[in-house]
Amino acid sequence: MLCCMPGVAFVPALLVSWSSAAFIISYVMAVLAGHVEPLVPYISDTGTKPPESGIFGFMINISALLGVITMYIRYLLIEKQNESSRFVRSSCNMFSLCIGFMGCIGMGIVATFQELSVPSVHDIGALVAFGSGVVYITLQSIISYKSCPQWNTYFVCHVRMAISAISCIAFIPMIVFASQISMTKIDWTPDEK
Repeated sequence: MLCCMPGVAFVPALLVSWSSAAFIISYVMAVLAGHVEPLVPYISDTGTKPPESGIFGFMINISALLGVITMYIRYLLIEKQNESSRFVRSSCNMFSLCIGFMGCIGMGIVATFQELSVPSVHDIGALVAFGSGVVYITLQSIISYKSCPQWNTYFVCHVRMAISAISCIAFIPMIVFASQISMTKIDWTPDEK
């Protein structure tokens, strides 16, 4: 099985490195081109105008693919561990994988449909990406607790659950505030609402 092959641990590391590079490169390009203010712009703002929009879209789509591969490896790993321990139902593991794949599809939508070109599609993609991500990490945290102490340490489980809690808490204001604004342009002046 793929999860038992040595060396697959590079995939999650590559996912984090590649995604970070995507955000940093598009941010630097957008700031240098004068398309965004340097102080904490929305991630999507840094990938709205050419040429950074092309780089952003390409790199985030690769990140979505790496996310799918990472989640599939995690799925296979849990299935293999579950053969000897039976700590979680296989259907729960499959459900978690499907939710994770939905999040990656949402990432692809966000990358493909720029914020100002097709805002409703972009926003739906963001909602699917972030919402599915929160559900996925929460399910993975629960699965981690169920696999303790044989396959995980409680420290790892606590860290995963803390990330889940922070994600859930952050998701709520994101929904509330996103529903309060209608974004039609990046450039804002103080006399605008």
